This record gives sequence, C-alpha cells and structure tokens, in this order.
Amino acid sequence: MKRKTFLAVALIGAAAAAHLPAQAQSAVDFPNKPVTLFTAFAPGSGPDATLRLVADKLGRLWNQRVMVENRPGGGGFIAMEAARRTAADGYTLLQLDSDHLGAVPHLYKQRGAAAVGAFEPVASIFRTTFLVAVGTDSKLKTMTDLIAAAKAEPGRVNYGSWGVGSPGHLGAELLEDLTGIRMQHVPFREVSQLYPAVGSGDVGWSLGTLPSSSGAYKAGKLRYIAVAATKRLPQMPDVPTAQEAGAPAGFDVNAFVVLVAPKGLPAPVRAKINADMGRVLADPEVRARFDTFAFEPISWPPEEIARAAEAKSRLYEGLVKKANISLE
Repeated sequence: MKRKTFLAVALIGAAAAAHLPAQAQSAVDFPNKPVTLFTAFAPGSGPDATLRLVADKLGRLWNQRVMVENRPGGGGFIAMEAARRTAADGYTLLQLDSDHLGAVPHLYKQRGAAAVGAFEPVASIFRTTFLVAVGTDSKLKTMTDLIAAAKAEPGRVNYGSWGVGSPGHLGAELLEDLTGIRMQHVPFREVSQLYPAVGSGDVGWSLGTLPSSSGAYKAGKLRYIAVAATKRLPQMPDVPTAQEAGAPAGFDVNAFVVLVAPKGLPAPVRAKINADMGRVLADPEVRARFDTFAFEPISWPPEEIARAAEAKSRLYEGLVKKANISLE
C-alpha cells in the first residue's frame, strides 16, 4: 500500500463531509451525550495529564461528561484500533503526537499508513521542545564538544532514547545527518530507565522533554547543554539553543500533540470542536498548567495540523530510510 499523506487524508475527510446531508452535518446540538477521548499515552504522562485538564474544561463548556481512556503501547496501534472502530461523529476522539502521525507510516510500512490514514485532524493541543541532556559529571559542556567527540571516535559516543523510532532516536539521527557523525544508539524500554543511565555516564547523552527528564535534573544527575530549538525555553533561560552551543542550523527537535477523529467527521462538527478547543487552550488555568510542563499551547486549524504532520512525515521518511530503521 502506498503511503497516504496526512494532508491527503484531511482533504478526503473534508470532501466526504461536504457530501453528507445537511442535517447530519449540523453541529448545533453537539455534543448531546458523553464524549470519549482515547489517548496513546500512559496514565501520569505529560500528554495524559494535560488531556485530562482539557477534558474537564471541555466537559464544563459542553455540559457533558468528557472521559479519557488510556490505551498505551503497541506504537500507538492499540489506541488507534480502539478509536477506529467508532463512528465518525465527534463523540470519540483520539490523542496522538507527531511521531505517530509522521513516523509510524515509515517505521511500520505494512500497516502504518493504513492505521494513520483512518483518521483526520480535528484540533491541536500543544507543542513541546526537546533538550540535550548529559550526566552532571560529563566532559561534554556544549554541542561543539559532543560533535567533536563523535568525530574523533566514530561509533564510540553513545546516546540513549526511549525506543527505536522514538523522537529521541530520530532526533539523534537528525544530528548525525546534519553533521556527518556516527554514534551508537542505546534504546531503553522505559523513560524511567533512560535518565539514570545518562546520569551515571553509562550513556553519553540523550534528548528529553522537560517533564520527562526533570526528575533526574532536579536530583542533580543531569545537565542540559542545549535546547534543540531556534529559541530558548522560558523555563530554562540559561540553557542555550543548539545552534548557540555549536550545533548546525536545522537541529530542531520538537513534537506536537493533537486530537484526531475517524475519517468522515462532518465538517461543522469538526469546526465546532476545533473552536471550542481554542477556547479551552486560552483558559489561564490551562496555560499555567501547560507552562509547568514547558508545553506550548497551539490552536491550529485542521489544515495546519495536516501541513505540520506532512512536514514531519517528510523529515522522518528520509531519516528512517537513511538509517534503515524498521519496526516490522
């Protein structure tokens, strides 16, 4: 099966909605029963915590119960399958991130495109930036040091991630691609195993979001040598950008999290959910909570979500092919 871009999926969904009867497309009464939000993330994770806050705010706005159901694992396929079996009426939505949308079709070529292609974008939630972390006692002080060490001993410098094909893995592959260096990837099964290994020096470095790595950082086990972005994090103003620390331009590692729906969602219902999500994300309590995670609230229309997912897909496709990565 040829890969279907998320943009194409969005356009197909919009076209299908345009041919539905006017009554079926009406969003005046939506929602008039409880709404379920499936998530591919585990309970207690940053995306889960923020989704529960969003669900509470949506429930108050809609005067309906909005439930969160966690279906983690399986590369996102468990959550996708649960949501795919439901009606395309807006009463079931699914939380995915840009790794699911952009990388899964290339990591799982036999079924990835079909799984992601069963959904269309509805509303964005947040974007998060990754930092470059090393052990507190590491000799690596800057990105210049890291790149120089990798060039001096190709394949000897290692880095950790929370799994093959994860943003931590593909982000490091991006650094290798931009600099021509080669390093050794050490995948861990759990994030909880990764940062202690970085802190002890068993692993040279890793990428990480602020919430995922802050425990080891606050315990004095980690240092951040750069933010893999074009601007500094307000929560970590003293940590330089990757380019300021010596990395080449283009080393920008981020992820965004969105809500999608089974393909065929009526356009007016999608527009209503998108608009109401915008109202929720503007809530000061929501923004303050997101700030504690260093999550940037984003209010994109579905078309912008599709464009962003397609850009991620092109990036990941090149990295996966070059490194010959497969999860099948």
